[in-house]
Amino acid sequence: MVLILGRRMNREDSGVRDSPAVKRKVFEVESKTSACQDVLDFCSGASHSEGILQVFNEFRDCRLFTDVVISVQGREFHCHRAVLSACSSYFRAMFCNDHRESREMLVEINGILSEAMDSFLTYVYTGRAKITTENVQFLFETSSLFQIGTLRDACAKFLEDQLDPCNCLGIQRFADAHSLKQLAGRCRSYSLANFSEVVQHEEFLDLRKEELEEYINSDELSIGKEEVVFEAVMRWVYHSVELRRPILKALLQHVRLPLLHPNYFVQTVEGDQLIQTAPECYQLLHEARRYHVLGNEMMSPRTRPRRSTGYSEVIVVVGGCERVGGFNLPYTECYDPVTGEWKSLAKLPEFTKSEYAVCALRNDILVSGGRINSRDVWMYNSQLNLWIRVILHLCSILPRTVSRDERVC
Repeated sequence: MVLILGRRMNREDSGVRDSPAVKRKVFEVESKTSACQDVLDFCSGASHSEGILQVFNEFRDCRLFTDVVISVQGREFHCHRAVLSACSSYFRAMFCNDHRESREMLVEINGILSEAMDSFLTYVYTGRAKITTENVQFLFETSSLFQIGTLRDACAKFLEDQLDPCNCLGIQRFADAHSLKQLAGRCRSYSLANFSEVVQHEEFLDLRKEELEEYINSDELSIGKEEVVFEAVMRWVYHSVELRRPILKALLQHVRLPLLHPNYFVQTVEGDQLIQTAPECYQLLHEARRYHVLGNEMMSPRTRPRRSTGYSEVIVVVGGCERVGGFNLPYTECYDPVTGEWKSLAKLPEFTKSEYAVCALRNDILVSGGRINSRDVWMYNSQLNLWIRVILHLCSILPRTVSRDERVC
């Protein structure tokens, strides 16, 4: 049946008699204005492609229209070349070029697990994959082999969400092996932030020497005290003492022995039997002893506090004057080069002083001399953030009148 759009014409209007040779004129539909077009741009959305994929998956289950069989570990998977090629550039290169696999019905793939291949094909035909702690590694390797970036990234994100002190080192090694820089960096940051818990697990004992050195040498290592680092190193060495004894000195060079508590250093470090029988470590022990006696006057890379301890080397500015030089200022401020921040300290007493001498003694500051009250000596206590007047007992020494038996102050 043909529907003709038009209007009935009278004979008078047409002026033409009906005849077999004359056809009725079809009504012409005028085009609408540009604001309202006569075209309907219909789109069913993602449901159309999802529906087609669902049908193809049903075809795969029924082995309908399948034209290739993928064999993995002796298990056969019936698939469609077109679907595999549309999803994976690996299969596109295999089937579209003049390879042997493009002509054969059975294609064998080695180096992957059949369970991983099953999960991979489920993702190809449905867009969904079930990622678990048991299959994430093999599914990642399979998706990497077949160049499915979305599934590969999903596996990497899943590993990142599973980070724990017991597995972060293993995941980092896996990330390094597959050039996952973002995941490897996330693992390293997690290990540095949770080092005290990480060293308690078996993965820590399996670290290579270079990997361990990278951690214990970092200023970003988050620890409450340096004793944690020393105990971690000794635990790692004693785990395979015969093989790791020769590298004990190389590891202790990264441990900040001068920052250990003096009692712990004497009782635990110097009392360790392995260290006592390692003469090459004596120089490091001597450095720590000197620091315990001299304080900040003895500097080395091992005397620099880690950032997590809350201690850092700062630059202290004592006193000063106005730009015109007419008024002395009592302010004491410090600058932290690490954070780039200025911090105000306790104001200097006797602020009318000028031209005085300033020196550092361990973590304290001494101010003496000056034009006014030159006999006073003030000490800044960094722990109390307080200036304390120092009382000095001086003995006058008269030449030619002091006998040999007298004590001279």
